[in-house]
Amino acid sequence: MILVSIDDHSIEPPDMYERHVPARYRDLAPKVIRNDAGIDQWVFQGVATSTPFGMAATVGWPAEEWGRDPGTYTELRPGCFDLSARVDDMNANGVLASMCFPSMAGYNARTFAEAPDKKLSMIMLQAYNDWHIDEWCAGAPGRFIPIGMLPMWDAELAAAEVRRLAAKGCRAVSFLEAPHAQGYPSLLSGYWDPMLRAVVDAGTVLCLHIGGGMGLLKLPPEAPPDHSIILSTQIMTLVAQDLLFGHVLERYPTLKIAFSEAGIGWIPFYLERADRHVKNQVWLHNDFGGRLPSEIFREHVLGCFITDLSGLKARHDIGIDIIAWESDYPHTDTTWPESPELLWGELTEAGVTEPETHQITWQNACRFFDFDPFTTIPREQATVGALRARARAANVDTTRMPKDEWRRRNEAAGIGVLAR
Repeated sequence: MILVSIDDHSIEPPDMYERHVPARYRDLAPKVIRNDAGIDQWVFQGVATSTPFGMAATVGWPAEEWGRDPGTYTELRPGCFDLSARVDDMNANGVLASMCFPSMAGYNARTFAEAPDKKLSMIMLQAYNDWHIDEWCAGAPGRFIPIGMLPMWDAELAAAEVRRLAAKGCRAVSFLEAPHAQGYPSLLSGYWDPMLRAVVDAGTVLCLHIGGGMGLLKLPPEAPPDHSIILSTQIMTLVAQDLLFGHVLERYPTLKIAFSEAGIGWIPFYLERADRHVKNQVWLHNDFGGRLPSEIFREHVLGCFITDLSGLKARHDIGIDIIAWESDYPHTDTTWPESPELLWGELTEAGVTEPETHQITWQNACRFFDFDPFTTIPREQATVGALRARARAANVDTTRMPKDEWRRRNEAAGIGVLAR
């Protein structure tokens, strides 16, 4: 089996900006400080960012400790922020290649959008993208699919950044799944057309990651955290509705969109409902050019899942060639370091054939993102077994440990310790 994960996350190292910000702006770059409570925080333009530095990065902790974010870099498993350790952890999990969404700025560059000096924000956003492409991804050829961030505060600037990223070989961008949920114009508004045109012209994939659209739900004030965790994937039905019945997909026939971390089990019911609606509610005069919404959806969208047995059982109703797998390292939903076993169990129970397994575990993702890892890594070295053999040779330890033990070990080794 070969595994390509199209949803993981990097916890950015504290020194990431030092090598990618123009010298005259270096003192103004985001920095990590330890506050009076002993918590590591990113600070930009004099304000602590609203996104925790280690958001949900609890990989390697016992599940009983998952209820809070890490407080310091030393509490993290080093693979969260250290490239060499990340590749080791990928090998231990049998994962050939990974797409890593941002953390310190949020999936939608929220840190930079919230700051008052947008010129400085744009400089730092580009520095972030350069670090991700030129250092994180380039540091391990064939192991990462690069993804960039866009400035949510200006559609024309976003379009320009799409073009700049494409020129650097990065043809995937992270974007809010429902911009209007955070006060931006919606995808139906036409405001984002310059960015969408640039995405299409560059052959770039628009990755809509769950999490930013929870404002669309009116939850009871008494709702426990479970509501947000479970329902976040269901927001994507609203996004699909916007894209289809707002005719965004029809206006951009070659637009490619990945529904990142949204699961796939909801897709068959939604498409069945949408198709029947168009056939039944003729008084609304919906015109999809003689086609059904489900046909258009399958031409544009890649459905992405971590674990989803019901979706795998309904794979032919979804479309076998629009399904791809994710690991979600280092978040609480990750299946690391047992992804192959857990995924194989679901594939087997769902009756997935060997050719279908290849499609789901790597072929669909590589095709959709135009990514060929085998130009640098021979296929026989890319399997779960081969990668795990490398991890064993490197003595990669996957033992779970309490955060206090991680802190003790990392501090003793000088790992994750902030420079004074």
